[in-house]
Amino acid sequence: MTKVAEMVQGVTDSVIGLGLSMIAEEWEFYDTLLHDRKELRPGWRVVRRDEVSKLTSLGEVTYKKTYFHNPQTGERCYLLDRLMGLGSGERMTEDAVARIYEEAADSSYRKGGMNASISGVAVSKETVMEKLHCLQFPKAEDTKEKRQVKVLYIDADEDHVALQYLEKKGDTKSALKHTFMPKLVYVYEGIRAEGDRHELVGVRYFGGGCEGTEGTQRLWREVYDYIAGTYDEEVLERIYVNGDGAEWIKTGAKVHAKAKFVLDRYHMHKYIMAATSHLGDSAQDARSEIWGAINGKRKKDAAEVFERIIGITDTESKQKAVGASRDYILGHWSAIMNGVRNKEDDIHCSAEGHISHIYADRMSSRPLGWSKTGADKMARLRVYKKNGGDMLTLVRYQKQELPRAAGMEEVICSAEEVLKSERKNRKAQGALAELPVYTIPYTQIRKIAALKNHIWGL
Repeated sequence: MTKVAEMVQGVTDSVIGLGLSMIAEEWEFYDTLLHDRKELRPGWRVVRRDEVSKLTSLGEVTYKKTYFHNPQTGERCYLLDRLMGLGSGERMTEDAVARIYEEAADSSYRKGGMNASISGVAVSKETVMEKLHCLQFPKAEDTKEKRQVKVLYIDADEDHVALQYLEKKGDTKSALKHTFMPKLVYVYEGIRAEGDRHELVGVRYFGGGCEGTEGTQRLWREVYDYIAGTYDEEVLERIYVNGDGAEWIKTGAKVHAKAKFVLDRYHMHKYIMAATSHLGDSAQDARSEIWGAINGKRKKDAAEVFERIIGITDTESKQKAVGASRDYILGHWSAIMNGVRNKEDDIHCSAEGHISHIYADRMSSRPLGWSKTGADKMARLRVYKKNGGDMLTLVRYQKQELPRAAGMEEVICSAEEVLKSERKNRKAQGALAELPVYTIPYTQIRKIAALKNHIWGL
């Protein structure tokens, strides 16, 4: 045999086809129970039976279901959808939507739609966008036994995402800002070094658009609610909030009595480099003086170094740049000292790297245009995934309890009892009971049909 690939593809297609037919048969069995047994649906009358299709992660399932009418309430619906927990007119099953979210979080809306099923049946990128725009995300649950640590670290930063439009295409022409800045905050217990790799211990991520004062307050409230629900605050002594000095980050350090803001060394180094890069051979000496003043906790000496640099700088534009660096360092002196005075706590900040990995890789490293809603939801989806969130769980979180018509509680309860009885009967009748006959190209695949009976034992 030389065409192995063709054989494997043929087997794959046949297995998928078998799976789809099994799913259709199971759903039609449930519908037949509701159609034939009036005691399961008191008050409901049969209107017609329709052939419909639903997209699953395996592919398109075509099956028949009965449309019912309740004369007393006037309601009309497919009771099978209620029995299966599906919304009216829902085109996809939960597993297909989960596959869409998984791919869209990593690549694009278009590829998310293409990944809806393994058989290649796709949905449009517009459909993917609509589903993501409606997403709601669960908050972290409190732990049963609170962890006991003396020090916690919080790093915070934001990305800069290009806006294509705010609410609808074209409206950024009248907007003052064309950039959206999703925020990222993460809490951790320390850093574990394994060779050249460094891993955050007990890390939990938070983020999203969180615009304005209200958005910032909600974000920090979520962060500190997580801390209160996860850690023993009687044992907790210090919380270090690390960042670049943005007001929203400093606000987070004021929320908790044990929190202190620390200016991260990345931005300190960035501004010191900006103030000395033009000095040529003297640049390294100037930097050493500034760092020496910082580590020696001598603010006056640091200010004098900056003034000397300004004095030997020729151009006005460069003088302004040195002055801006001076104002940044001296303006955050107390935050810098919070880090210098507590070196034993090994304070670090990796926010820039996390912004790149969690947000920028998907949202801003390529020439993409977003709406504010899309950027906010994608940021939250990336955070959810980074926290190890399961996409199927997220899909189910979106489900609100479907409104039930009068008598539906009895329908569902009775149907479940009948299904249990049917499973019991089939198990008692043996492995060959009601085994369907499938026409499959390969003899070996016919054996898969026997697996159908195991479904009833699950």
